[in-house]
Amino acid sequence: MPRSRTHLQVIGNEATATPSATPSRRARAAADATPANMTERIVESITTAIVERRLMPGTKLAEQKIADIFQVSRTIVRQALNQLSRDHLVVLEQARGAFVAMPSVDEARQVFQVRAMLETALIRHLCTCITDAQVVQLREHLRAEREAVKRTDVPGRTHLLADFHVVLARMSGNEVLAQVLADLLSRSSLISLMYQSSHSAEHSQDEHVQIVDALEQRDARAAARLMERHIHSVESNLHFDPRTPDLASVLR
Repeated sequence: MPRSRTHLQVIGNEATATPSATPSRRARAAADATPANMTERIVESITTAIVERRLMPGTKLAEQKIADIFQVSRTIVRQALNQLSRDHLVVLEQARGAFVAMPSVDEARQVFQVRAMLETALIRHLCTCITDAQVVQLREHLRAEREAVKRTDVPGRTHLLADFHVVLARMSGNEVLAQVLADLLSRSSLISLMYQSSHSAEHSQDEHVQIVDALEQRDARAAARLMERHIHSVESNLHFDPRTPDLASVLR
């Protein structure tokens, strides 16, 4: 996950540290502040803010403001926004600037369709190779989810509930799949914000427990069924078709 904004500023200060700082420390700070690293940090920071529902669809992302926050040039910010645009998290509009994406209904349905296909295949495969140690790790993740839900830590629980799916992919040993899922889950977070999901965090957490139970039993059929049901449940609680009042009945 990205480092906090405060930590980013500390690193920036280390790059111009007083003479008491060691050369190796200054060298590490300078390496961390390379344009490529700063671009990636901006990408990660914005992505995390979207996943944790701190950035809403349609929010304007002003280049100069972001440049000031991270103490970088607008060129670096522009590179980060271009990458986010390729990931479908940001829309770049000529003469207007960058905005957090507002996914269409068709795009939303396609994202969940792809997730269902990938994640049911993933869970079947994982049932054949998951270790007892990995099950313990998943139980720890579930405990963290449960605690975040209980204390109504909205950003924390949102991140943990999404990351559960990426953790499963990493346990399969497929980093490419893990990255693809991370991208899809970021887009899913935008979709949930856009279409006002009524799928509760408690419900998602309960479904994750059932999936891990099936994984522990190495029951591929049950695990795949539960995963498919979970993704469908999240999608079905989105308000894709809000009721439009009849104009005549409203104005009479």
